[in-house]
Amino acid sequence: MPERSIEFGLFGARGVKGHEAVARQLDALAGYIATPITARRGLLARLHYLTRTDHARAAAREAGLIVTDRTLKAWLEGKRLPSRVNLERIEQAYRAVRRENVARYLLARLNREGRGTRVEIHPLNQSQVSQPRQREVGMRHMNVRNWDRIVAAWAAGAEQELDDAWVEQVIDLGSQWGQYEYVTNVGFAA
Repeated sequence: MPERSIEFGLFGARGVKGHEAVARQLDALAGYIATPITARRGLLARLHYLTRTDHARAAAREAGLIVTDRTLKAWLEGKRLPSRVNLERIEQAYRAVRRENVARYLLARLNREGRGTRVEIHPLNQSQVSQPRQREVGMRHMNVRNWDRIVAAWAAGAEQELDDAWVEQVIDLGSQWGQYEYVTNVGFAA
């Protein structure tokens, strides 16, 4: 079994860890609010999402957004604007709550009652690597049937757990799985 890359990019290869590409794709499927938080509309949309129900408020508090009801009301009415630190907390809390809310839905869509989802793994970019050091790596396809650990780690924001869960799936590629530790993109649709 191949070892993990120790000095990735030493000879000019470019890419991201496979689990980071998976997290990016799951984020795209989660359907976050597109308007930036710095715009009034984006801020209000996030605040309404975080305060709509008691469950959402509790999840927002758990995610780190701890403000008084008076402050929250002033933000919603436009009488005051959140500080830069609070804007970051609102964004982090919104993303954490959104991930938690859509995780079960995405899990059902990706697992597809045991049939799984076809995944395309695009190899790392070797355009900056000198010719003798380049290796033959092509795009690979695989079917991931069990997304439970991947989606749970993504929803929890646990990067190391997500990496371990993704590597557990990529090992199915056989003895060459180490060539796909770093990729340019991982594509799948739910």
